[in-house]
Amino acid sequence: MNNHAQNLLVHFRHAEEIKAESLSYKSVNLSPRQLFDLELLLSRAYYPLTGYLGRDDFEAVLGSMRLADGTPWPMPVSLDVPAPLGESLTPGDKLALRDQEGFMLAAMTVAEVWPADPVREARAIFDVQDIASHPGARAHVRQTAPFRVSGAVVGLSLPPHVDFPEMRRGPAEVQAVLQQRGWRKVLGCQSDALLHCRHKAMLRQAATDAGASVLLLRAVGDAMAEGAGHFAGIRCARIFADAFPKNLLLLNLLPLPLRTAGPRQALFEALVQKNHGCTHSLVGGRHADPMPPDAPPLYPVGQAQRLVADFADETGIAMVPETPMDYVEEKAQYMPRAQVGPGMTVKHIDAAEFRRRLEFDLDIPDWFTLPEVVAELRAVFPPRSRQGFTLFMTGLSGAGKSTLAKILYVKFMELRTRPVTLLDGDIVRRHLSSELTFTKEHRNLNIARIGFVASEITKNGGIAICAPIAPYASSRNEARSLVAPHGGFVEIHMATPLATCEQRDRKGLYAKARAGIVKGVTGIDDPYEIPEHPEITLDTTNLAPGEAAQEVLLYLEREGYLA
Repeated sequence: MNNHAQNLLVHFRHAEEIKAESLSYKSVNLSPRQLFDLELLLSRAYYPLTGYLGRDDFEAVLGSMRLADGTPWPMPVSLDVPAPLGESLTPGDKLALRDQEGFMLAAMTVAEVWPADPVREARAIFDVQDIASHPGARAHVRQTAPFRVSGAVVGLSLPPHVDFPEMRRGPAEVQAVLQQRGWRKVLGCQSDALLHCRHKAMLRQAATDAGASVLLLRAVGDAMAEGAGHFAGIRCARIFADAFPKNLLLLNLLPLPLRTAGPRQALFEALVQKNHGCTHSLVGGRHADPMPPDAPPLYPVGQAQRLVADFADETGIAMVPETPMDYVEEKAQYMPRAQVGPGMTVKHIDAAEFRRRLEFDLDIPDWFTLPEVVAELRAVFPPRSRQGFTLFMTGLSGAGKSTLAKILYVKFMELRTRPVTLLDGDIVRRHLSSELTFTKEHRNLNIARIGFVASEITKNGGIAICAPIAPYASSRNEARSLVAPHGGFVEIHMATPLATCEQRDRKGLYAKARAGIVKGVTGIDDPYEIPEHPEITLDTTNLAPGEAAQEVLLYLEREGYLA
């Protein structure tokens, strides 16, 4: 198939032939991240690529943001696979690319196989030496499988999407709409964040400066994994788009989650926008920077704009700088920051304050965001007093976790405001993790299971009371990351000292550990990593169970979870 085809999908009759042949192929089930890359390859959003990059192209992209032949391309699009599969593949092999359910989407002819080097790759992609300092770099290292595979790809089907199909146009479809509307100049803008009135003013200003209409590409992830936030975000984007004249802005969904790779990502987005028919690309001063707006940037301000502008002659897409806008009370409108004069009153609400107002059901002014956006968010994300939440207790055996959990269970049942579920450590071990041992790997898996169940309870407006030992910070953090998108997560460190826990020793666990009868007991011959920033810390040495429960209830009341 040539580079100028509308996509890399074969005719359906040829697809049936490939499926029949694929019985002899090796196969791999792609992760959500890999499915996004495959979809954009097949749809030609990644033009001129016709498959996964070979080693020479991969290294050239890392080093110079160009393919080996000099063509600008800043992001290494590659397929990483598990070790057993990578070790078994040889050039010429056919590889079936399948979704999570095993449905075959594409076939790949293997050209090269080589070991991945995720740390070196992350340092190049994200332009950092300290991997821990960059969330995108950390994710790259954590998610990358041991081997990389290159080769041409032929598509049988795009990954299916049930949600919002009318907004999931491929590049060719987008270009057809742009031509139908007579848009000769098109400004590309990509975002996965909520857009408010400031963004509306900024987009209008940028469109005016470029003399262009706007293609707003809403970057989206996996609907099933992201849950209510995914759907609310897209509905809010549609409300935002509807606030523009129809001949000024077109909204389209793009399965390309932001990597926060700074200038390199800005150039990558510009090329993807070019492949959708854009002539201009909107680039922020801190484009794709992982640091929050009120923190020092990781990348120099303006570097992304300079990079996209430097490549403009080769890429054919012009850079339009984002104009910072402020709301001026005296003018009752947004103005370019450079035009705000002395004595003018600038009003601002940052993301944290906006989230606080939603959580506590406080007023959100119309000058900040569209009332319809607020209504959508309030419907999907109720205030804390009506949210689900998780109480996650952690501490040594005998610290008082189970006793406190049972008291709180009774208190919440008496309040009758939400469904309540008790996930005590012993109960979970008996019913959910009976096959697991007490190795570090299995302990982490046990906490991951607890976190998943708690996230489902929280998502559906309930209270999950979790009381495992949870000795390792990494697994506690994972549990938080599972729950926090859906409601409150309150970590309670039961800081009762080991000496007190040994005196209690209701299960005889410590005595057996001291006698050498059992091994791997937390606090004796297995470490307990003390939580660094728990919401609540309780030492039950001199604190009665009822008093400890009252401390928790008072915290929940102060934080708005109990009306």
